[in-house]
Amino acid sequence: MSIREWAGGQVFKLVHGHNLVYNTCWEDPRLDRQALRIMADDTILVITSAGCNALDYALAGPKQVVAVDMNPRQNALLDLKLAGIRNLQYEDFFAMFGEGQLPDAKKIYEDKLRPALSEWPQHYWDRWIDFFDPKNRRPFYFRGTCGTFAMLINLYINRVAKLRPYFNDLLQCATIAEQREIYDRCLRERFWSKSMRFALRRDTILSLLGVPQAQRHQIETQYRGGISQFVQDCVETVFARLPLSENYFWRVYMTGHYTPECCPEYLKPENFQKLHEGLADRVQTHTDSVEGFLTKDPRPISRFVLLDHMDWLSTRRLPLLAQEWQWIVRRAAPNTRILWRSAGMRTEFVDQARIVVDGKSRSIGELLTYDRSLAEELHTQCRVHTYGSFHIADLAA
Repeated sequence: MSIREWAGGQVFKLVHGHNLVYNTCWEDPRLDRQALRIMADDTILVITSAGCNALDYALAGPKQVVAVDMNPRQNALLDLKLAGIRNLQYEDFFAMFGEGQLPDAKKIYEDKLRPALSEWPQHYWDRWIDFFDPKNRRPFYFRGTCGTFAMLINLYINRVAKLRPYFNDLLQCATIAEQREIYDRCLRERFWSKSMRFALRRDTILSLLGVPQAQRHQIETQYRGGISQFVQDCVETVFARLPLSENYFWRVYMTGHYTPECCPEYLKPENFQKLHEGLADRVQTHTDSVEGFLTKDPRPISRFVLLDHMDWLSTRRLPLLAQEWQWIVRRAAPNTRILWRSAGMRTEFVDQARIVVDGKSRSIGELLTYDRSLAEELHTQCRVHTYGSFHIADLAA
């Protein structure tokens, strides 16, 4: 391992070991719902992230949604959302998680939310509930490490590149043709400066976004032009080829808030009501690794949503990848479906991992049946568009 690789790994551990990283989910649940085909008897395991997608899946009416994350701050965020769904009026809930700023946040937290939390989330939000306080003039969606990155990008847009009027115009566009015209005429050349490209290659910046070195390596080796070109092409697709009017992922990081018309499903009044009336009770949080949870909990899981987690185990952690898949197979219910995303174009390392099934050594690739046509179709529609590939696989009985 080089000194640079070691240093980058230490930065990533520092960022992820001491911070809330994701303040919103960065995977498109509209695609996940189509891929998962959620039924009433399904139990879904999802890596928590910010919890938005766990709530989205709950709206589809499965038996249970189990949200698992090694970072207790991510689970604390989902627990706070669940407490808000159960104990707040919709207007306050949307102010808190839609606008990212709730007047009297501390008092409302102490009176209505804190009593509904377990000890660790209480400890965390006792210290950080002012993330939502409007007096701080920095909304929740510019908090956490990803939110800090979004704030820095906005500072660059506003004060360095001086492009804010054009980005505001983009958000008002009614058609993709209008978006493309603004992007090509006003943004393509001016936004992608040498300093911006330089920043996107730094380990510190990538760590803020939750990109580990293994994931960066995949992009650098599989994408022509490396990571800075990959990011530029992704951004261009979002701004010039996909409708921004419904893209709440990018809107929240460009403005610091959602709107009632452009927001995650759990923030819409009719869905808030469904969650309040009982669907939220089907969501559980667990602070653990995926493997750790599966070794302790015997319930059968019929749907796994592993985000981009496979990438994290793609180089020096391949033995851990195999161990995790061993437990996925052991806990899988009949007709299990598994989703994951990758920064890379290919994920052969998953198929090559070997586990023991019925006393015989088998490769993961032998056990999975991929729906590649559906995955490719959905991937082109992804509103986030920062992943290189999307994978949908059924596990052999």
